[in-house]
Amino acid sequence: MFPCSSLKAWFTMLTFENPMCLTFSHHCFLPSWLFVKFDVSFIVHLWHVFLNVHIKQALNFSDTYVVHVNVFVSLQVIKVYNEDNTSRAVEVPTDITARDICQLFVLKNHCIDDHSWTLFEHLTHLSIERIIEDHESVMEVLSGWAMDTDSRLYFRKNYAKYEFFNKPLDFFPDHMVSISSETNGMMNHSQLIQTFLNSSTCPEIHGHLHAKEQGRKSWKKFYFVLRRSGLYFSNKGTSKEPRHLQFIAEFSDGDVYTLLSARKMHGAPTDYGFCVKSTKRGSPRDLKLLCADDEQTRTCWVTAMRLFKYGMQLYQNFIQPHQKQKTPMRSISENSLVAMDFSGHKSRVIENPSEALSVAVEEGLSWRVASHSLFLYVSFRLVPNEHHHGCPVCFAALHMAQPWFHSKLSRDEAHRLITQQGLIDGVFLLRDSQSNPNTFVLSLCHTQRIKHFQILPVDEEGELFYSLDDGHTRFADLIQLVEFYQLNRGVLPCKLKHHCARITL
Repeated sequence: MFPCSSLKAWFTMLTFENPMCLTFSHHCFLPSWLFVKFDVSFIVHLWHVFLNVHIKQALNFSDTYVVHVNVFVSLQVIKVYNEDNTSRAVEVPTDITARDICQLFVLKNHCIDDHSWTLFEHLTHLSIERIIEDHESVMEVLSGWAMDTDSRLYFRKNYAKYEFFNKPLDFFPDHMVSISSETNGMMNHSQLIQTFLNSSTCPEIHGHLHAKEQGRKSWKKFYFVLRRSGLYFSNKGTSKEPRHLQFIAEFSDGDVYTLLSARKMHGAPTDYGFCVKSTKRGSPRDLKLLCADDEQTRTCWVTAMRLFKYGMQLYQNFIQPHQKQKTPMRSISENSLVAMDFSGHKSRVIENPSEALSVAVEEGLSWRVASHSLFLYVSFRLVPNEHHHGCPVCFAALHMAQPWFHSKLSRDEAHRLITQQGLIDGVFLLRDSQSNPNTFVLSLCHTQRIKHFQILPVDEEGELFYSLDDGHTRFADLIQLVEFYQLNRGVLPCKLKHHCARITL
């Protein structure tokens, strides 16, 4: 057996039993997760990831090919955390990217791959973190960590990771962006984002920020300018003349991080801190600590720094998952399905499309009523009577299993969870109210601010309903309420779009 750090494996007698399917038919020294049946596209990816692949011999015998493949695999064990600080160790190739690790955990945990899963670099001793871009080598990130520090990889959703490509005007306010080009007046979405991706244009981000002076505890406010060449501050008001601009940092050898405890850890004047950290190993004093007055301002600076550092690569990361998506093919058995009526003595095929639709709707409604009755039964059996106090609690089981419901989450914890998973319009969760028993709270993000809406029970003739608008719109359970506001804005500032979810690795 070879050590995991430098694993040498021989794939002998790799049999092509089917032109579209490859199966290992001989034992080799590999991790257990590799002993599966691969399709051709995955084998191509495997050859790309693993090093020094050499096909030594191929023999043509009827429809069977025997191929001897010599693979030198270098593997390393890494530990990945999620929101509740539980972790999982996985063995991965040394040239694996952040996207590959996200895909690995999506498959292992049977998650829906909505392209929002993200790997974060979290430096606990500095209380900072950043997005590890999808194309980045994870091992290069790990190599920059000091041995005596608590540094971690976190796997969680971040709906805002590429949202600036969809809604750039929400991320770059007019008063903070100036373009040195022939473009005059207001720009549309595509023009604004092109200025950052096009190296021939020179967009600028400018505005006031608080900066922590080197070797001091105090913060001072300066006028900053962000260009492709780096970050500068003006030592004379808002002047942009070259003689007044002082260089702060560039991004070829640095990354931008957000401060997780700006006030407590760094004494910042607000909670909206960020910093530029050199990729070279150095002391915490090398951090360029900055602080904005609000979340929108901080998001603008951090997003612009990511774009200036990676440029077109970020756009390729954004479109790559969408390019791989293909229209699913319906199977022969699926196409041969027909609507049947079994209500009489004999079964019959329903040929009328309208009749088939009405039957489907009726079946769906009856299923919901039946499942609702089952939940009522389970709830009444599971919840002790002494907790009722005359108030029906039969609704409890309906929403407990939903991914958007977080039972005992406090207001501050809800704020932190939504912030972690992306401050874009429509990110939401439901939770128990901490101040009013037997009620619930909808926490929703809109315009990069988190708002909380009370969901009140409404008792009408002995029946319990739930409402966000003082009983004008009532729902039998929280599932119906969420489904309604996913389709209709109603009294909310925006529709419910992305639910905050937690998984166990």
